[in-house]
Amino acid sequence: MAALALLPALALAKKSDRQQPMAYQARHTDAYNAPNSVTTLTGGVKITQGTLLITGDEAKIHLDADQQISRVVVTGKPAHIQQLDEANNLMTGDAATLNYDNINGIAVLTGNAAVKQQNRGEFHGDKLTYNTDTSQITGDSAGDGLVHGVILPKAKPAAGGK
Repeated sequence: MAALALLPALALAKKSDRQQPMAYQARHTDAYNAPNSVTTLTGGVKITQGTLLITGDEAKIHLDADQQISRVVVTGKPAHIQQLDEANNLMTGDAATLNYDNINGIAVLTGNAAVKQQNRGEFHGDKLTYNTDTSQITGDSAGDGLVHGVILPKAKPAAGGK
């Protein structure tokens, strides 16, 4: 198994996103607003919370004992997540399955996973874990596969003056 871990960088997800309401739309819903319940969404699922956008074919929204959204599990071809960081750089992720821990801001992407960070790089593997609070990415690849990454150099300021 190959693994990749990057040290946290300065780009952090919008801190205010998890304080915003989570809205969703889908072709079908089987919804519960009760402690320790699961709402199932199917068909053209779109979930938003601040700058966070999650899309897929099916989603399960888990509420904890306090009726707070604790986790969202999305499957799709692909399941997709995107979010702006504090500097308004876009992070996107795609995989067969996305398991998003809404309490801790951890996205686990499995099955042909890819995460791209605007102006920073991209990462590919069988399983990628992205911490939206620290921007840390860890990756694993099954069998003889490898985790692939590209880290972009920091842009240099333009040369000044005439």
